[in-house]
Amino acid sequence: MQIINLQDNNSILNKFISQLRDVSQQNDRMRFRRNIERIGEIIAYEISKDLQYEMKAVETPLGTSHINCPKEDIVICSILRAGLPLHTGILNYFDSAENTFISAYRHHINEKDFEIKVEYLASPSLEGKTLILADPMLATGSSFINVFNALKTMGTPKNIYLASVIGAQPGVDNLQNELPQDVKLFIATVDRELNDHGYIVPGLGDAGDLCYGSKLQH
Repeated sequence: MQIINLQDNNSILNKFISQLRDVSQQNDRMRFRRNIERIGEIIAYEISKDLQYEMKAVETPLGTSHINCPKEDIVICSILRAGLPLHTGILNYFDSAENTFISAYRHHINEKDFEIKVEYLASPSLEGKTLILADPMLATGSSFINVFNALKTMGTPKNIYLASVIGAQPGVDNLQNELPQDVKLFIATVDRELNDHGYIVPGLGDAGDLCYGSKLQH
């Protein structure tokens, strides 16, 4: 797997990440969701540089302009529920893309141990298309891996991109060991560690709860 860490270079992205992390601003759910959406737009722009293009003739009022445009058939897949704002940001740029939605959540076996369960999947065929798989938090990497395996029944994509906001280095390492080498991860920033409960440190907390409100555990 190839890793593109967008925080290797300073940009306005840093401001959006700082606001996501800031406990004094996290009560503003609209801003929190919008910042994830903005990061999705930035990631989509960076992914667009890696796509294949073809020349198209565009008629203007005064003549013909020839412009290179992406020729990929793109499918955006978000992992419910925290992936929705990130999905929206990516879709804002790839606005003609098809869309896939899949559920993946932590089923807690006990106080420390959990397993990732995938239950809901709605997807078009992925055969020969470019798949962008979006999940804002990359902790252990298990959600990405389980969803990646679940999507195999939908066909074989030509290209696969992972899009994430904040990851932990152990999770990134896990993906490198488990996913094919030609998969590309575009991530806004990577933190160093996970705590005993599998949460990213310093991270930002539970992205789904901060976007949409707290939930009962099951």
